[in-house]
Amino acid sequence: MTDLVRDPAVLPLADGFGRVHSDLRVSVTDRCNLRCTYCMPAEGLDWLPRAELLTFEELTRIVRVAVDLGVRTVRLTGGEPLLRRGLPDLVAQLAALTPRPQLAMTTNGLGLDRLAGPLADAGLDRVNVSLDTVDREAFHRLTRRDRLPDVVRGLEAAAAAGLHPVKVNAVAMRGVNDEHVADLLDWCLQRGYQLRLIEQMPLDAQHAWQRDAMVTQAEILERLSERFTLSTPPGQRGSAPAETWLVDGGPATVGVVASVSQPFCGSCDRLRLTADGQLRSCLFARDEDDLRGPLRSGVDDETLAVLVRRLVSSKRAGHGIDDPSFLQPQRPMSAIGG
Repeated sequence: MTDLVRDPAVLPLADGFGRVHSDLRVSVTDRCNLRCTYCMPAEGLDWLPRAELLTFEELTRIVRVAVDLGVRTVRLTGGEPLLRRGLPDLVAQLAALTPRPQLAMTTNGLGLDRLAGPLADAGLDRVNVSLDTVDREAFHRLTRRDRLPDVVRGLEAAAAAGLHPVKVNAVAMRGVNDEHVADLLDWCLQRGYQLRLIEQMPLDAQHAWQRDAMVTQAEILERLSERFTLSTPPGQRGSAPAETWLVDGGPATVGVVASVSQPFCGSCDRLRLTADGQLRSCLFARDEDDLRGPLRSGVDDETLAVLVRRLVSSKRAGHGIDDPSFLQPQRPMSAIGG
């Protein structure tokens, strides 16, 4: 690559609003072994044909181009990334890149008890485990699978493997788990996990999301404050999706990702690559740029870098959920990758 394309010090990976992009979310599969009611129907979805998925070599090549452009954090997502066979091999390939990016993963935790060690040995740095409730019956109703003990074992294995900080992601849902968010925080505090509560977003396959049914950040904080004293920590939030609070004076923290009620688009530094090679500038985007086609047609890295820059340059100011013209993305979260 020429220095103009490759060196982020010469030309940062910035959009038209001055946001510099250093975080890439990489989906490795659209498949999932849970059927969470807020994500997909009980029968599941039509999965991508295997031939359409990027190979590990293709994924690594795109990530290498992104790293050359200034990406410093790579998060593996799905669907459920642990369903992708040989995932530690991909992690090892990504960990060998120069400069080495920080490597994280978001998972539902099923199978993590077996894979936490191999993933850590391959170079994975940290993990977020999705867990909306620690009540076994509620978990079964919500995910349509009786697998809570498996998730708990996965979290324990992640901590034992040194994938710190171990974070727990929980979507707050009215009438489902919103009255028990303080219980979940207490459960995480006892085990040394960092809880991140998330406003439910319009990313379900059923397109049934309604804003007036969503539990807002203000409501989440009100629930937590019934049991805990929350205070704002010193320092800047930066581009982190979660706004954090100290719990009972710290050092433990709790975070809330308020993408809807308190959008943080102005500091967004993230790009997303779907499992079938489509690059997206926003989780809620309705358009995406194809990298798989050019990649498989034999283009060089400089051309791929130009395609990445072109997408970033066209990134919109925000997701526009509050705009009357907002339309939910055609792909659900499982097909986009978080």
